[in-house]
Amino acid sequence: MTSTIKVNTIQNTCGADIIKESGNTITIGASGDTVTLGSGASQTGFGRTGTVDWQTSSIKTSTFTAANGEGYFANTSGGAFTMNLPAGSAGNIVSVVDYTNSFQTHALTIAPNGSEKIGGTNSSTTLTTEGQSVTFVYVDDTEGWKNVQDSTSNVIGAAYIAATGGTITTSGNFKIHTFTGPGTFAVSSAGNSAGSNSLDYLVVAGGGSGGIGNTASSAGGGAGGLRFSANTWCAPAPVSPRAGTALTATVASFPITVGAGGAAVSSNGVKGNNGNNSIFSTITSTAGGAGAGHDDEDGNPGGSGGGAASTGPSAIGTGGSGNTPPVSPSQGNDGGNSGPHGGNNYVKGGGGGAATAGAPQGPSPLSPTGGVGGAGLQVNIDNNDYYWAGGGGAGAWVDGPPAASGGIGGGGGGTTPNCNPGNAGSGGGSAINAGGAGTKGGVAGSGGANTGGGGGANNANNSPKNSGAGGSGVVIIRYKFQN
Repeated sequence: MTSTIKVNTIQNTCGADIIKESGNTITIGASGDTVTLGSGASQTGFGRTGTVDWQTSSIKTSTFTAANGEGYFANTSGGAFTMNLPAGSAGNIVSVVDYTNSFQTHALTIAPNGSEKIGGTNSSTTLTTEGQSVTFVYVDDTEGWKNVQDSTSNVIGAAYIAATGGTITTSGNFKIHTFTGPGTFAVSSAGNSAGSNSLDYLVVAGGGSGGIGNTASSAGGGAGGLRFSANTWCAPAPVSPRAGTALTATVASFPITVGAGGAAVSSNGVKGNNGNNSIFSTITSTAGGAGAGHDDEDGNPGGSGGGAASTGPSAIGTGGSGNTPPVSPSQGNDGGNSGPHGGNNYVKGGGGGAATAGAPQGPSPLSPTGGVGGAGLQVNIDNNDYYWAGGGGAGAWVDGPPAASGGIGGGGGGTTPNCNPGNAGSGGGSAINAGGAGTKGGVAGSGGANTGGGGGANNANNSPKNSGAGGSGVVIIRYKFQN
């Protein structure tokens, strides 16, 4: 027996329409109502529209089994795990997305149920792309689960770096933190790739000091190692091949070490002192090598090497090796060699600089030219066209040529005795602080403060006879903080 009830509208006790027919359209529920299927009941005929119900209240952090019609947010930041697919039936659908953008570090494995397949193969697959999201639909027993959507684009709002520490200046959309001494660079917001998360840096170590000859002149100190990146500013050729890779910001506090320059020496026949390293995060620039004294043939290795001195008419000293220990791109250059001396022509090797090696003594024992300090490198990360890390100049003796100048970028100049007809060496300029000039009959020029410049060399008969101290280093950090 079949019964039929024919109505156009059913209303609740308040008079609101809960079932209403209008033409061929039947509306269930009034605006603001929730229509619920009874517990234990099932529905047919409504079907799915190819979407899933996202489980926003249950973020997955460990292995789980998915259910048909659901989408999941998988947080693998604490480690890799597995999403097991449910038993497949034609039309089943499952989605998953990288919740913390960490699939590239800790992968999510997708495993089929029993002997079922993913894309025609009975084996698991892994999601390893940052921000990846995928949707699987079960087709049939031949192909099993097919991936119908795979997004590797990570659509995020722009965020920018925020940090404190050092002396902060602003240039357009960029902030520049300059450390001329120890400090802390504290990042409170790491930003992201849609805004900015890149930290450029200039890290210069302390320069080495020059030496003092035993009975004559000596060699200049090497500049501190120089390392930099150029992601947020334009480094012109030929500087750009020297640029390293910028660092990705993380929320953390980074201790900053700014290396002191090597201390001056004041006794005859004494090699100078190496400078000290400068450090920011994973970037370490190595101290400049000391310049040799008259009785020390070789200069010390370092970021840039110290110049060499010879011990006699047949001896040849070797400049200290630069870029020691080696990094790529290179952080510096070798010190200048010395040659055999003749008569009173004692002029030794200059300290190496960030851009060029220290000049050797030469061209002959009887008419040598001065060992000029190697040139520093121009790096304008702070919007100043400063040169950094020039080598120290060698000293001159009684009747030889003038003393050598320090390299551009803060190298200190060498000295001459009062009886030398030539002048003492000038300090290297075009720097945040110019290198000191050597004095005739007095002390050698020191490397410029916070340039990493090498110190100039002195000779045995001057009074006072101090060699030039190495210049201290610097750390500069640059990033975009707004659009």
